[in-house]
Amino acid sequence: MRRQLYLFVLALCASSSLFAQRTLIYCGKLIDPKSSQVLTEMTIIVTGNTISDIQKGYAAAAAGDKQIDLKGRTVMPGLIDSHVHLELETSPNAQLKGFTLNDADIAYQSTVYAKTTLMAGFTTVRDVGGSGVNISLRNAIKKGIVVGPRVYTAGKIISSTGGHGDPTHGYRKGLTAEPETTITVADGKDACIKAVRQLYKEGADLVKITASGGVLSLEKDGTGPQFSEEEIRAIVETAKDYGMAVAAHAHGVEAMKRAIRAGVTSIEHGTLMDEETMKLMKEHGTWYVPTIIAGKSVADSAQKYPTYFPAVIMGKAIAIGPVIQGTFGKAYKAGVKIAFGTDAGVYAHGKNWKEFVYMTEAGMPALEAIKCATINGAELIGVSDKVGSIEKGKLADIVAVDGDPTKDIQVMGNMKFVMKDGVVYKNE
Repeated sequence: MRRQLYLFVLALCASSSLFAQRTLIYCGKLIDPKSSQVLTEMTIIVTGNTISDIQKGYAAAAAGDKQIDLKGRTVMPGLIDSHVHLELETSPNAQLKGFTLNDADIAYQSTVYAKTTLMAGFTTVRDVGGSGVNISLRNAIKKGIVVGPRVYTAGKIISSTGGHGDPTHGYRKGLTAEPETTITVADGKDACIKAVRQLYKEGADLVKITASGGVLSLEKDGTGPQFSEEEIRAIVETAKDYGMAVAAHAHGVEAMKRAIRAGVTSIEHGTLMDEETMKLMKEHGTWYVPTIIAGKSVADSAQKYPTYFPAVIMGKAIAIGPVIQGTFGKAYKAGVKIAFGTDAGVYAHGKNWKEFVYMTEAGMPALEAIKCATINGAELIGVSDKVGSIEKGKLADIVAVDGDPTKDIQVMGNMKFVMKDGVVYKNE
């Protein structure tokens, strides 16, 4: 009797899988970033949350099939932004929020930014640091409680004392923070190892360090190194033990060189990168995540609105911000591996697509820029088996725009269709 019941359940499961509703997506144009081709008149077949087939021509629908007509649009894989901050968004004197917002406030506003990001066509993101609320946001999106992109997050940032990621930098004497706020402020090899283990315990997917100073923190130098090579190596080796990659925020050359030699997976921003650093990145296979829009945004705010930032930040924003696009162009021509990333939150969420414009202005072809936000992003994060291209067996992350981005990159800002994990979130 038990065996008969077992066989019946097996048959039932096979039957439900066999007759699961299919969705046929008819694509006028389909970008294949793997081959750098734009295919025409294609059909993507989605079963459940997975791409089950891709066919040339417009396949005939069977009884029960759902059809989505994107014949007048350009379809591509769901986009990947490898550098976002979903907990925050730029505003005048943002430092004050550290004294007025509770975790619950941050959490509620992060849900808005997450939805905005998804609706802009970014179905996967790498959140590279915040208060730790980003871990809860990731979990809520996974459970379907909140609408947003697939999130891989660093949780908190590992920083040296007084470094770019020290959350109490700029506090007056006598002000303190809760111990959990500063637990990832680490000095010395042992403290760095402990910080990585703490992030693993809290549920982080990767590690983010501030290898150099930064622009939007209350420190006078945005370029100097803030960790020794020994400290970074301890972080990298410990992270590797726990299956985590390490992303290194770095503007200055010495900070980048230390991080690259120590084995980090990616350099974020890389503003003052020189030819020697580019050569070192190629030798070590280090990824570059440029965030051009962030540089332009902070420089623009500093120049247009004299009171937008404190004076110490304003000077760095004006000096460092405009440099990133030129560095990107040189790195691309030098053959450095590049993944699309924007530093969303430093500018208003939803405008991530403008990075495509700046990348092409610097000499990268449109199809190559889209590859950076699909194939390359998936490889950097370590999820090439799941996302990054429209292939049989991968998750059904599919987006579409009006127009042809290979002829006019501005159309990337006109996202009309968004499917993530087989669910349609937008179809205008």
